[in-house]
Amino acid sequence: MKKQEMKLNESTLSIETGHVARQSSGSVIVTHGETSVLVAVNASKQMREDIDWFPLQVEYRERHYAGGKIPGGFFKREARPSEHEILTSRLTDRPIRPLFPKSFKCETQVIITVLSSDGENMADTLAGVGASAALMISDIPFKGPIATVRVGRIDGEFVINPTRSQMEDSDMAIIVSGNEQTIVMVEGEAKLITEEEFIDAMKFAHGPIKDLIAMQNKLIGELDIVKRDVPEEETDEALAKAVSELVTGKIDAAIKTGDKADRENQISALKEEAQEAFVESHPESEKLVSGYVNDQLKTAFREQILEDAVRSDGRKTTDIRQITIETGILARTHGSALFTRGETQAIVVLTMGTPRDEQIIDSMDLDTKKKFFLHYNFPPYCVGETGRIGFTSRREIGHGNLAERAIKEILPEYEDFPYTVRIVSEITESNGSSSMASVCGGSLALMNAGAPTKGHVAGIAMGLIKDGDRYAILSDILGAEDHLGDMDFKVAGTRDGISAIQLDLKIEGISFELMEEALAQAKAGRNHILDHMYEAVPEPMEMSKYAPKVLSLQINPEKIGGLIGPGGKTIKKIIADTECDVNVDDDGVVTVASLDLKRCEEAIEIVRAITLEPEVGMEFDGSITRLMSFGAFVEFAPGREGLIHISEMEWHRVDKVEDVVKPGDSVRVKLIKVDDQGRLDFSRKALLEKPEGYVERPPRENNRNQRGHGNRHGGGRRPFKRR
Repeated sequence: MKKQEMKLNESTLSIETGHVARQSSGSVIVTHGETSVLVAVNASKQMREDIDWFPLQVEYRERHYAGGKIPGGFFKREARPSEHEILTSRLTDRPIRPLFPKSFKCETQVIITVLSSDGENMADTLAGVGASAALMISDIPFKGPIATVRVGRIDGEFVINPTRSQMEDSDMAIIVSGNEQTIVMVEGEAKLITEEEFIDAMKFAHGPIKDLIAMQNKLIGELDIVKRDVPEEETDEALAKAVSELVTGKIDAAIKTGDKADRENQISALKEEAQEAFVESHPESEKLVSGYVNDQLKTAFREQILEDAVRSDGRKTTDIRQITIETGILARTHGSALFTRGETQAIVVLTMGTPRDEQIIDSMDLDTKKKFFLHYNFPPYCVGETGRIGFTSRREIGHGNLAERAIKEILPEYEDFPYTVRIVSEITESNGSSSMASVCGGSLALMNAGAPTKGHVAGIAMGLIKDGDRYAILSDILGAEDHLGDMDFKVAGTRDGISAIQLDLKIEGISFELMEEALAQAKAGRNHILDHMYEAVPEPMEMSKYAPKVLSLQINPEKIGGLIGPGGKTIKKIIADTECDVNVDDDGVVTVASLDLKRCEEAIEIVRAITLEPEVGMEFDGSITRLMSFGAFVEFAPGREGLIHISEMEWHRVDKVEDVVKPGDSVRVKLIKVDDQGRLDFSRKALLEKPEGYVERPPRENNRNQRGHGNRHGGGRRPFKRR
């Protein structure tokens, strides 16, 4: 067994190999603190000749046993991957995918299993380090190593791989992957940081990344590694030249076609023409011919931008496509917006729910709830194609998560907007930047729904064409610019700063200077989009009449038992009487929801009365529940009673209680005493006018200890305490 280790954020991070999963081509266990992940990599022996893409599969799985838990559900075992597992698989896949040789087409699998979790040191970044290390020590050709870290900032100080507890105080959570030279992948969120602060975070992260790469190199140096031979790409220079001569002029005309469908039709026609032209002379070279046409397309597309600074749709490198905005387009929804930017369009719909609608997340470390979530749908019709309709794709989950994190920073505080919020983005047209259209549409839908947000948030996707020292940074990229370019850099935020960011590269990194320039250009584009959004919806609109009305109240957590009542009797009665949905959190937040605001207010008043800590001098409207020889009990709130002593019923002497009140009578009373056991004494006569010439009589004997006093503690046996 070989092992290397280093110190990282006050805990030891180690990589070991040669002890577990030894039949795999490469396997490592990466441990940080008491969190351990096993990464095993393998590749098939046979090349896939029928594909022009790399068949890489990255699977990240969390075992509940890692956190000392048993999975929920009927079968009590892990089933389909969770959203978090899918997102982590993507985070691991994206930085390593560009580092395999282009000609390597063997099916390659990276399987990451979390074996132990201490609940503090997070496993997702360990997955990236482990994937790189396992590939480096395997026989699979891989142009690494790389490393992945998370950077946070606490009290103005950057922290690498902060613990889960530390993250609660951090104003950023950015996952960064890099090689020895620079950064290759970024994914994260922040509380509206500036572009300069983001660059500082990237530079800070690169130091530990290089340390982790050095540790991998030490481990590699202790092993005898033999890599597979990488097959050379099949080439035919004469055929390539002939294809170039055939299509060059026509390619130039095609890429200058602004309409996406027309451009794709022209390119498809060119490929068919080239196939027909060479089918007799090169009958087995269909793939080569298609590849050479694609090469010519890519070269011409990129060269036009680098030489002329003009894009295929006629825009300059900094131009944003035409934007149109409509809100309130769906009558029965709580909030909606149609956001169109060029040939990319999204219908974004918002639904407001109650705490019962919160998403429950069962993970290996802890069970949590989400009050806000965004779902992104990318149906095949949005690109004019047919396709599979079924489970949500990994891409849809990833794009939805990015948009969700971008919008999260502008959401109002729960006390100001006590709703569970679901946003759904339906992509109806797509030609690049659909996830950023979802951000813009989501912000508009929030305003349309009447949510008191902290302002609009907008997103923009930046691209890059780079050839040696020549480069062009592109604002608001098209699908073709993403496909044929070198970078997809998504930046979302407000006028005040960045809320979410994602960087993917097809080249082996970019300089920090180039990243700074891209961020500055993205900020200008983002502000341009925000101008359009504020012009369309400058402030929150009136809430939909179809949205539930939700009110919340903070109560003393010690009063929760009294509010719920024995077997839920009290709270069930509130729900039945007011026809409201009532939810009580463990921290004492009571949420009441109904389509009728008056019903909500009625329920809130009942809750307030039940959980009130009565003080002497307070007045209540109540109902007589039962009579005793010494007085009557009055229910002043559901499930809460107090005593009106017979001497406190009238100013004159009362011989029989039933001469004054009977069960069911409504009375108004004043609290005159709370004894040391929390029992309440009320007076009716204190609210009646004292008769003229009234003479005080000697007090009657106090029979408190000989009488039943019912539930006079308000749902509990503790004395009332002042807040």
